Amino acid sequence: MPAYKTITLNTGAEMPTLGLGTWRSQPGDVENAVAHALNNGYNHIDTAAGYSNEKEVGDGIKQSGVPRSQIFLTTKLRNSNHRDVPSALDTSLKALDTPYLDLWLMHWPCPMKKEGGADKEWDWRDTWKAMEKVYKEHPEKVKAIGVSNFSVKYLQELLEFATVTPAVNQIESHPLCLQEDIVEECRKHGIALTAYSPLGSDQAPLVENPVVKKLAQKYEVTPANILISLQVNRPGMSVIPKSVTPRRIDENAKVVDLAEEDIEQLFLLEKENHHRFGKPSWTGWGNIGFPDLD
Repeated sequence: MPAYKTITLNTGAEMPTLGLGTWRSQPGDVENAVAHALNNGYNHIDTAAGYSNEKEVGDGIKQSGVPRSQIFLTTKLRNSNHRDVPSALDTSLKALDTPYLDLWLMHWPCPMKKEGGADKEWDWRDTWKAMEKVYKEHPEKVKAIGVSNFSVKYLQELLEFATVTPAVNQIESHPLCLQEDIVEECRKHGIALTAYSPLGSDQAPLVENPVVKKLAQKYEVTPANILISLQVNRPGMSVIPKSVTPRRIDENAKVVDLAEEDIEQLFLLEKENHHRFGKPSWTGWGNIGFPDLD
């Protein structure tokens, strides 16, 4: 089983440390990728309403023949559905053709209008309160709730009023953007983390980094394996590399235990060249508390 470790969430549930990400995975490809991953040891699938591929992810799950009870399934609230939390959940459940989600995340703390543009008249705090209400009243539909793309500032604001502590915060994380401040804040409050874009971005620029390539030779794996393994080697962290290619899906599962000195080498890369690929300013809400972008 590739996910040779699990993280115990604050709900008591076990989340596999390795999952298949589906961002920018197109219909026609993603269902085959999901089915292949599930039939080759993966048991953690991550998607989002905003990816516009939930139906195809659900088709892939059915195609795999793997029982739903053996799969950890995550999806996310679309930014334009902050005002419609209960119906948004039902829409995702219907699209995925599943009776429940293992984890439902607020994709960004950035309410958007359905016709486009920031919805400045809606407070994301009310969105979280609505997610808490659904979680408490319908545990048969959603087993855990969490957040995504929350900076320290936004986490601290949420924890001031939340009656349910998020189970997970999903963040961009790779050697050029480790976000250790967020990681430490989450650990302090018992919030697990999931790293997306572990290779740098969808073009995987970090696989050509000399340090990463040297470590790949040392461990006799691919550079991608080193980058994915880095996240799994961080306490409380899971990772969701994205691919629709069967060979790469299989290769990405080769997680290795990195020596402490090798982890330190990878951590040093950020000091030389910090770079965040996902910038929240596209939402119209500014940089939502990320100091490196302000």
